[in-house]
Amino acid sequence: MKNKRLQWLVAGAVALMLQSCAIPLINSKQADTSLPTQYQETVTPAGNSASVKWQDFFDDPNLVSLIDTAVNNNKEIHIMAQRISVAQNEIQARKGEYLPFVGIGASADKEKVGKYTRNGAVEENLDIRDGRSNPRFLGNYQFGLVASWELDVWKKLRNATKVAVMEYMATIEGKNFLVTNLVAEVAHAYYELIALDNELQTLDQNIQIQQNALSVVKALQQYARANSLAVKRFDAEVKKNQSRQYVLKQSIVETENRINYLLGRTPQPIQRASADFMAMQNKVMQTGVPSELLSNRPDIRQAELELSAAKLNIDVAKANFYPSFSIRGGLGFQAFDPKYLLNIPASVMASFGGELVAPLINRNAIEAQYKSANAMQIQAAYDYEQKIINAYMEVANQVANIDNLDKNYQLKNKQVEALTQSIDVANQLFKAARADYMEVLLTQRDALDAKMELIETKQQQIAAVVDLYRSLGGGWQSADSANAKP
Repeated sequence: MKNKRLQWLVAGAVALMLQSCAIPLINSKQADTSLPTQYQETVTPAGNSASVKWQDFFDDPNLVSLIDTAVNNNKEIHIMAQRISVAQNEIQARKGEYLPFVGIGASADKEKVGKYTRNGAVEENLDIRDGRSNPRFLGNYQFGLVASWELDVWKKLRNATKVAVMEYMATIEGKNFLVTNLVAEVAHAYYELIALDNELQTLDQNIQIQQNALSVVKALQQYARANSLAVKRFDAEVKKNQSRQYVLKQSIVETENRINYLLGRTPQPIQRASADFMAMQNKVMQTGVPSELLSNRPDIRQAELELSAAKLNIDVAKANFYPSFSIRGGLGFQAFDPKYLLNIPASVMASFGGELVAPLINRNAIEAQYKSANAMQIQAAYDYEQKIINAYMEVANQVANIDNLDKNYQLKNKQVEALTQSIDVANQLFKAARADYMEVLLTQRDALDAKMELIETKQQQIAAVVDLYRSLGGGWQSADSANAKP
């Protein structure tokens, strides 16, 4: 009869344990990584400019020096480096969780139990033998080694360690993506600064032309061939462009300071070569095939690692439904009086035990954690897909942008040539009284605007090349092996 009751008890415990292992159904998501075979039907994929290190991609030594300083001194890079260090320490912490914990400890206390308690009655009997009549304060002194170990039967702790490793690698990719954007941002600001220098130089040249025209108008006024209105209009045009000089100078100061901020230093002059800006030839970019974005873009690799970590986090959360097994033990000395503490073998204390625990009732927190891990996995899958689509869109946009800006620049260049020639024609006609002064003013104004637009178009061309380089996944690679792809 006793054996039968024991069998029923064991069967009931097993049934409850199996019930506790019941896991809610979830629907995970597989990321869609499909991409078109090429960016444009008319473009045949060749090499890939993303594989070129930024030291080799940029030809200007001043820019290369600035980027090198930014990569080494930028504050955001240093902040990200500390995040990487934190992620690396997390791996060490997770590894330690599935190894045995061994510690050494000591304790001392005294206690007087009540006379009419179970322990008090036992103690009183002992005291009567020793000639004492009441329970007294007794000490409890002990020291020794204690150990505990959770058996990683369901790989919960090992999977958590793998999650930490993937998150660490993701932070490295995050730093690479930050470097990519930093390189592009420094290059943008540098070429913007050079463009502002050229705009200021163009404005100075145009002011000189207008001042010469103003002198001519004043001379013609003396001979009654021009009136004071023409003089005032030419003088006003000169003053307008002179005031515009200070707007450009302020923009130059702000751009220099922005570069210094990216370089992690206080404001100081930026060394640059502005003379040959308009003669710069655009680089021939090679886009490769779209599928190479998956391996070249740091943000895509980061999203992929975060997706893998999210998948493993589901397994970690799933293991909480299963029973946990742990072993604990201790070895040391224990006595009620310090003088007996090192009495061997009488004071030697040893303990050993095991524990099996499974969740049974009120598993809401475990289920919520499991469902949250699944939701985060789906979120990571969508984020991964979004990063892929965004990367493809950025490359496709810049490929088209470079082509359209090239055609735009050619037409604007012809416009500038025509308007530059028209200034001399208008001046000659005005001197011969065959053109009104307003025609001269409008021609000069149109020529200046066209030259400014041509400089801006050249800057946009260079910026589009830099953006395409960044969009392809270039810029994080460095000649320094420390920045090599993990």
